Amino acid sequence: MNRELHMSVALFPGQGAYRPGTLAGLWERGDDTVRDTYEEVDAVAKEKLGRNVSSTVFRPSPPSPATLLASAPDTLQLAVFTTSVATHRLLAERGARASVHLGHSLGELAALTCAGAYDLADAAAVLCERISVLREHDTSGGAMLALGCGRERAERVVALIDHPDLVLAVDNSAGQAVVSGPADAVATAAGIAAQLGITSTQLRSPHPFHNPLLAEARRQLVARIAPLRTRPLTVPVYSPILGRFYRDGDDLAELLALHLVTPVDFRTSVAALHAAGAREFVEIGAGRVLTALVAQALPGVHAVAPLAGRDDEAGLASAAEALRDPLGGDAVPAAAVQAAAPAAAAVSAAAPAQSAPVEVDRDELTAKVRALYAEAMEYPDEVFTDDVLLEADLGIDSVKQTELLSRLGDRFGLGVPPAGLRVADYDTFGKVVDFVAAGIAP
Repeated sequence: MNRELHMSVALFPGQGAYRPGTLAGLWERGDDTVRDTYEEVDAVAKEKLGRNVSSTVFRPSPPSPATLLASAPDTLQLAVFTTSVATHRLLAERGARASVHLGHSLGELAALTCAGAYDLADAAAVLCERISVLREHDTSGGAMLALGCGRERAERVVALIDHPDLVLAVDNSAGQAVVSGPADAVATAAGIAAQLGITSTQLRSPHPFHNPLLAEARRQLVARIAPLRTRPLTVPVYSPILGRFYRDGDDLAELLALHLVTPVDFRTSVAALHAAGAREFVEIGAGRVLTALVAQALPGVHAVAPLAGRDDEAGLASAAEALRDPLGGDAVPAAAVQAAAPAAAAVSAAAPAQSAPVEVDRDELTAKVRALYAEAMEYPDEVFTDDVLLEADLGIDSVKQTELLSRLGDRFGLGVPPAGLRVADYDTFGKVVDFVAAGIAP
């Protein structure tokens, strides 16, 4: 743990984070922030999609999530996004500011928007274009299924079915993973899960997100949103899809489109931020899906879901308090957040006691470690030479490096982290290979 930082994390939920009546009281009382936010999104949605969000979600008897998914899935996505932006603005008015933004799937667009990457009108345009290209280019009829198990068991279910388009789409926690694919393959997954005693729930999703089935939609989305202006971030934003912080200069059109076909690793991202010093987690949207996952994985952290109860005002007040610096000072500087090296999340280089030294084929080991890093970073294998600097040359920051070391720990069974381990000590790829070699047990 980094004991010098005490960070707060704003969690921006994704698809399905909709509760009928959320923010309705503030809307009816004419709250300027809520009204302005929804009306700005309404204007863009009306122009691009012919839809109006507020007239649906703030009607006297608002539709249920299932009804919206069946009759107006576009409005469902717009409602999730707009609720998050309005919630963030309401909290900012109350003096709250998170150290880090962390978006889940669709929530990354809201996380970036609230960190200043897009103005609201352009962000709404990004979402509308996303909706349009999916409607036009996703002919898969696919679905998503949440399984009540961890990543390994979910991957075994996928392997048993052996369908080329069924993939692990989301790693949420040790007790939940999500698969994505054609409807028949997803139904088969549900059946196998039942036989194995694994609970399953089909998600409220109009498309099989985080799946290569959406490759054509991804290509079309890049072209459509590339002209939209982006701005420097005012708050660090960590991506469970990219496995790193966003950087000024990133091609956001390319990266946001990449989300459609790339899996989400929420579990590892939360663990890495917690190891870096994150102790407050606040859900910036309706419900408590993400804070429930965090509280389950990290007992003892302060997890707040302001819009999960009946009193939005009281919930917002509680969340604003959680997002204030506990020492009364300024927010943690962005540079300090991104430089944090959470040693507690790293794997150990110490080998178990043994009677004889372990023979390690370093060339074979290097190839295995290189393959893992290349896949995780989507870099060519050849860039991972022994002397390449991971951060200076390849942009792999300390949080991402922690995640990669954790994956190596899982892959090679390296054991418990030693006290005082510093990720910064493994600044080259060659040192990482030596790290693994030193920890491999018989």
